[in-house]
Amino acid sequence: MIKVKTFGEPLEVFRAHKELIELDTRVNDFIRENGIKRVISVSDSTTTEEGQTIGLIRVLVYEE
Repeated sequence: MIKVKTFGEPLEVFRAHKELIELDTRVNDFIRENGIKRVISVSDSTTTEEGQTIGLIRVLVYEE
């Protein structure tokens, strides 16, 4: 069965690198903890407010 999981992460000025590492860790932990064997797709999209990037949404498509 194919499933989709969405992760969100707010981004703050001068902390984006640290926040991306934290997001990577959350996604990898989810994959490991749920025994996911096949990842079909991972994609990122930014959220903006008044022309500034304020967050990141990561979508994971996987098969159980």
